[in-house]
Amino acid sequence: MKKTILFGISIVLLLWFSTSFSQNQKVVFAIHGGAGIIEKENISDELEKKYREKLNEAAAAGFEVLQAGGSGLSAVQAAIIILEDSPLFNAGRGSVFNYDGKIENDASVMNGKTLEAGAVAGIQNVKNPITAALAVLLHSPHVMLSGNGASNFFKQHDIEFIEPEWFYTERRFQSHIELKKQMNKKKSDGDGSDQKKKDNTTGHIPDTSNQYATKFGTVGAVALDLNGNLWAGTSTGGMTNKRYGRIGDSPVIGAGTYADNATCAVSCTGHGEYFIRLSVAHQIAAAMAYGKMPLAEAAHHIIHKKLEE
Repeated sequence: MKKTILFGISIVLLLWFSTSFSQNQKVVFAIHGGAGIIEKENISDELEKKYREKLNEAAAAGFEVLQAGGSGLSAVQAAIIILEDSPLFNAGRGSVFNYDGKIENDASVMNGKTLEAGAVAGIQNVKNPITAALAVLLHSPHVMLSGNGASNFFKQHDIEFIEPEWFYTERRFQSHIELKKQMNKKKSDGDGSDQKKKDNTTGHIPDTSNQYATKFGTVGAVALDLNGNLWAGTSTGGMTNKRYGRIGDSPVIGAGTYADNATCAVSCTGHGEYFIRLSVAHQIAAAMAYGKMPLAEAAHHIIHKKLEE
């Protein structure tokens, strides 16, 4: 059997037990750096160590905020910024390239107490997309912003922009070039009808030679703070060589991110098209609220039954 390591988890959830948490003043914090199993042969011991160190740094930063009495929002932001600033993850600095060789980011954050949310989609040259999503939550009557209007909004609220070169990572660029060659070869070989049957949602050709650099790396965090409030946040660069302004589940409230004090906080990572179509994040909360399922049972039912179907 090939030795593998678990790089992340497909979904992060927190259940709020209002009485026990408020009386004991407990805080809870969890993060993810993407979902999937990485073959040991595709990652060196040194690189694995770097990932674990950066994940530990982010988790510790968020937890320290909560222990000091900070809000879950501040904890989520602190952790995700660390992961966005690292070239290791498919978010912020380490984001994948789209088909045109550019980097577009999606992010979202949600307040479990008020159900307020902020999200950004397809934004460019924003150093930390999670801060842009936070600005939408705090300063806009809208939930999701994109395009030139979003850029103007960010400038009004002092969101940091940075040169495109800051986002460049060699392995992401090589994945972009390699996958583009495969896509162009597929076009020259035929109409790709067989592939469309296999993946009619995106038209992407799987990058089987380097799935590690292509598919993994969305980041997310969930928090329960001393006030008993749940928060969730997610940030991603999306899919390698995405086209036509494709937007995944990460900025879609109810699909990739959701928080409700009555049930759970969720940050998803996986194939966004399916998470959107099933509204995975909200479905788990709904299974708890209306189906009276415990957290683990709700998550298993939605992910391993509904989603897999």
